[in-house]
Amino acid sequence: MDLFKKPTLSFWQIFNMNVGFLGIQFSFGLQQTAINPVFLFLGAPEDMLPILNIAGPVTGLVVQPIIGAISDKTWSPRWGRRKPFFLIGAIIGSLCLFAFPLSPALWFAVGLLWILDVGNNMAMEPYRAFVGDKLPEKQLSLGYQMQSLFVGAGIVLANASIFLFQDWFGGDTSIEVAGTIPKWLYYSFFIGSVLSVGTILWSVIKTPEIPPSYEELKEINSHKSLPFIERFKMPFIEISNAVKEMPKFMWKLSIVYLFQWYALFVYWQYITPLFMKTMGFDLSSAAAQSAKMSTTYNIATVVVALMLVPLTLKYGGKKIYAASLLGTGLALLSIPYITDPVYVLFPMVFFGIGWAAMMGIPYTMVSKIVPQERRGVYMGILNMMIVIPMGIETLTFGMIYKNLLGANAINAIIFAGIFFIISALLALRLNVSKEEERD
Repeated sequence: MDLFKKPTLSFWQIFNMNVGFLGIQFSFGLQQTAINPVFLFLGAPEDMLPILNIAGPVTGLVVQPIIGAISDKTWSPRWGRRKPFFLIGAIIGSLCLFAFPLSPALWFAVGLLWILDVGNNMAMEPYRAFVGDKLPEKQLSLGYQMQSLFVGAGIVLANASIFLFQDWFGGDTSIEVAGTIPKWLYYSFFIGSVLSVGTILWSVIKTPEIPPSYEELKEINSHKSLPFIERFKMPFIEISNAVKEMPKFMWKLSIVYLFQWYALFVYWQYITPLFMKTMGFDLSSAAAQSAKMSTTYNIATVVVALMLVPLTLKYGGKKIYAASLLGTGLALLSIPYITDPVYVLFPMVFFGIGWAAMMGIPYTMVSKIVPQERRGVYMGILNMMIVIPMGIETLTFGMIYKNLLGANAINAIIFAGIFFIISALLALRLNVSKEEERD
């Protein structure tokens, strides 16, 4: 139960609160679309792509819940509770984005991805909790769907920049030097470096945090008075206790996430190789086409994100979420059979609706049932449910791709589509029990 009544915020206050997601998601957009082509440019074999992406699952699993637990026990009258963490994370991410296209070798790029993911995860989790901290329950859906809007907008800008810069500055892709990153790809990373810090600063300056209640402040001060070793152990104890006491709803959601996020990681890794096979593109053209795909579905996300708010209020989050996952699965099943680079963009509208739902609806549902004083750690645990499937995918899908799917990117995307349909069916089980409802 929330300890005090939160004020209702205006549309533009909620907008300003979420602007920082633009920079964070520009960075994630580059990770989705540009990182794997960079690895391929630097000589990585296709079946190594999953394991080269293991940084995301590992850092998400470790960093987000720990930062969430620490931020729950933090308060500074000057800096707030969540802001210091996502500002530091944005600075780390900004430096890595600037350095990434300058990578001289594959090992260097892989190492930078680890540091970049630490920064992005450090920024992401407190930001999720920050929105929940600020908004009354009646505005949670609007707040998290506004995040979906900025998720889509950030990724749209990231991916549009990739194919536009290739068109403007790419020249003849046939003369690109093997083992090097083409110069046209540099500009997107440099823009992301600026946006990562700039948009977070906007939200930090424009949005004050709500001070903790007397009871929360008393607990925070009690935590500060503990010996260092006790404070060091506390986040791990908090995470362990939170998992033990986790609502049944979140356990059900974890099964949905297992299939959903496994499928998403497969899609992001193998959409570029798919176009090299189905359309006969070289690597640069395939990377640009995958950027167009991502731009299309994220434009759809921007358009529909806020439209989902009244739909979820009318029909319930569970039904809209399940329908969106089903549409995403059907979109992926159709993509390998479309060989026209324009027509293949149409299924991405359904993918974009699904992405808008994935980035908003589960956070709204979870935020309504977890206690205010533990929101940070539970948002971190929710992210664990994302990165564990990703980690499983990075460890298993390379072997599946090589030995069961014939090292064929077409089969990989079909595999992802089937997993999305399974996740849609499982989402129909997402019911909140009476005991889990909060006043």
